[in-house]
Amino acid sequence: MIIHQIKTYKTIFLLALGLGASQAYAQEEEKEEKQDLGTEVVNVVKPYTPTISDAFKVKATPKLNDSVNTAKKKVTYSIFSVPVASTFTPAKGKAAAVKKAPKLKLYDNYATIGFGSFTSVLAEFYSNFQISRTEDFGVFLNHNSSQGGIDNVRVDDFFYDTRLNLNYGARERDFSWRTDLDVQHQVFNWYGISPTIVDAGAPEAPILTDDFDVTHSYITGAINGSVAFKDGIFKGGRGTVRYLSDSESSNELRAIVKPTIEFPIAGENITTAFTVDYVSGSFANDFAPNLEETNHSILNVGVNPSLVILRDDLTVNLGVAGFVSLDSENSDTDIFVYPRITASYRVVGDYFIAYGGLEGNLQQNSYYDFVQENPFVAPSLAITPTDQQYDGYVGMKGKLSNNVSYNLRANYASESNKALFIFNPAQVASEVAFLNGNSFSVIYDDVETLGVFGELNFDVNSNFKMKINGQYNSYTTDNQAEAWNLPELRASVFADYQITQQWFAGINLFFVGERQDLVFSNDPTDILAQPQITTLDSYLDANAHVGYRFNDRLSAFGRVNNILDSDYQKWLNYEVQGLQGMIGATYKFDF
Repeated sequence: MIIHQIKTYKTIFLLALGLGASQAYAQEEEKEEKQDLGTEVVNVVKPYTPTISDAFKVKATPKLNDSVNTAKKKVTYSIFSVPVASTFTPAKGKAAAVKKAPKLKLYDNYATIGFGSFTSVLAEFYSNFQISRTEDFGVFLNHNSSQGGIDNVRVDDFFYDTRLNLNYGARERDFSWRTDLDVQHQVFNWYGISPTIVDAGAPEAPILTDDFDVTHSYITGAINGSVAFKDGIFKGGRGTVRYLSDSESSNELRAIVKPTIEFPIAGENITTAFTVDYVSGSFANDFAPNLEETNHSILNVGVNPSLVILRDDLTVNLGVAGFVSLDSENSDTDIFVYPRITASYRVVGDYFIAYGGLEGNLQQNSYYDFVQENPFVAPSLAITPTDQQYDGYVGMKGKLSNNVSYNLRANYASESNKALFIFNPAQVASEVAFLNGNSFSVIYDDVETLGVFGELNFDVNSNFKMKINGQYNSYTTDNQAEAWNLPELRASVFADYQITQQWFAGINLFFVGERQDLVFSNDPTDILAQPQITTLDSYLDANAHVGYRFNDRLSAFGRVNNILDSDYQKWLNYEVQGLQGMIGATYKFDF
């Protein structure tokens, strides 16, 4: 207690002493302010440059020096699930109503009959029999004929085309196969005799009579077969044996066999296709005393290995084809090698696909193929293969929308010994049906072709479909003045419209550009006349049809061909029938 009081007194004493000294100092300072301090000059040698000392930054996460460090304890827990009774019942969803289309009844048989102008007849019959679960047998019969009636034609111009096909197929566990017998009978007339040639003939010549026989016919019989295997290196093959004879004592036999094998190499599948193509025939040439029978016999044997490479959107087919051609009649053997390279790339999915290729082939020509293309050829032709050296092309295809697709392509091809149809000159009032300026022969030349192709497909809905395409070709020949009877421009339009459930209609338009042919003098007695190039006009062939379905079995149809009633010439001096109409009916049934 005493010590505490002494400290208190000491503190009071020091405070009093400080106050006194402070007052005395203030009085002295006041006196000095009253005196004259005078002036003084200050020289600044260096400007003042302030500096900032380094600051100590406190860490965001300070380190704790705690002597006691408590470890976290792992916590485990579980949920005790207790069922809770609920009276909530969710409402059942109701499916949206969808209008179901009626199930389409498919019949195994049908028959079609139609009659039209120019005494035209169309008849078709098809029947399919399911022999067992894996076997079936079919019959197809087709007949198309017209009795002619073309203006300014002095001879018969009717035609018949009848075909019968019998086919049988079977599906086994490891393979399937099919074979068919095909028989065809065709009758045509060499009616393309120029009226000026008729007038130039002698009065006693048989060509002046209206009953001059210009009819010629073809009978063709063929056996076709194919087989496909599911496993093994032998994937399948197909073959054909066909025999043709005509009313002018010509005949031809052709046999084609094309097997295919596939085997793996280095993780890739190599597909190899073989070809054995044999054609042999003869032309009697008994219509001319100085001509002997001409024969042709050619065997082509080929092999085509190829490798398909698939990489995401890229597909590449690398292949090569080699052929050995044996011409036994001329004792000639040739070897041909062709590229077989194709590629496609999906640039923008299905909307833009770029593609290209470089391909070649040895095309076997035959009398039968020439007749199907031009039925007015003379039965005395030179038969030799066409060396299709290469065909290089680039293009793009895809979809403009979900309903519109397109295809554009440009190509450049080179062919050696390309077959061209050329008009035969007339002889003086010949009694031979096809030697009166009314037939065609085949001439061969080296031809280069630059072409552009375009196509649009409209699939608007299930009721309306349309396709438009066009092809332009520019030809360069080696020996001939023109590429005879080859048009530069072709175009076509196909459209089908299901108007209602019963009514349907459609149109077909075909445009063919100008063609050139070589024409000799209309006066066969003028032996000094030089042949002249003539141009066949372009033409548009417009056709339409309409039909009505009474039920799922019976329907009726009407057709109109050559709506523009054009008297165009498809071949020189061969005018076609004008406006043509036909009505008919189709009946479907089951036995």
